[in-house]
Amino acid sequence: MPIFNNEWDTLLSDEMKKPYYLTLREFLKHEYSTQIIYPPMQEIYTALRLVPYSAVRVVILGQDPYHSPNTAHGLAFSDRSGAVPPSLKNIYKEILSDLNIDNTHSSGNLTCWAEQGVLLLNTVLTVRQGQAGSHRGQGWETFTDEIIRLLNLREDPIVFMLWGNNAKAKKVLITNPAHLVLESAHPSPLSAKNFFGCKHFSKCNAFLESKNYQPIDWSVK
Repeated sequence: MPIFNNEWDTLLSDEMKKPYYLTLREFLKHEYSTQIIYPPMQEIYTALRLVPYSAVRVVILGQDPYHSPNTAHGLAFSDRSGAVPPSLKNIYKEILSDLNIDNTHSSGNLTCWAEQGVLLLNTVLTVRQGQAGSHRGQGWETFTDEIIRLLNLREDPIVFMLWGNNAKAKKVLITNPAHLVLESAHPSPLSAKNFFGCKHFSKCNAFLESKNYQPIDWSVK
């Protein structure tokens, strides 16, 4: 079983003993031994390892990992190589429009956001090379549902950014009025015209500041 070295170990221990998760685990063992799968097995849970339960201030929900070599590393929308994929380019464009923060020449590695308590979570955590959506329906959706349910129980406010239909489907799990839910189209080139202008980043920071929390620095070095 994975080890997170933080509160997620205790919070998710029972979930990882459930039949669906054990079936998912066997599926992944077979996939990793017979196919090229991203992210590398040891990096599937990077988001949870970097952001302990009590440290989560923002959740950005995507779909599934990048499916090209040397990109996915367990943080939604982040590129391990530092390159900036098309969806992230559109995210940077929205940040520039919304907050006048220019990440045009920045890295595509978003670890600096995770270090501030931004949980960069996909609804499905693994994918076959070159086959977007190839690991949907194998159990990941149930697992990430549980993560959202647990976060919903938090008394401290969290901002949830739900991008795309797969992410928006999680909205029903967020019932605690302490939290802020922001919904938008996915920032991929196919739907970005409906993502631009969402102003999620300024809305997020305004909400955090209204609760006497530090805003997120959305710049990327």
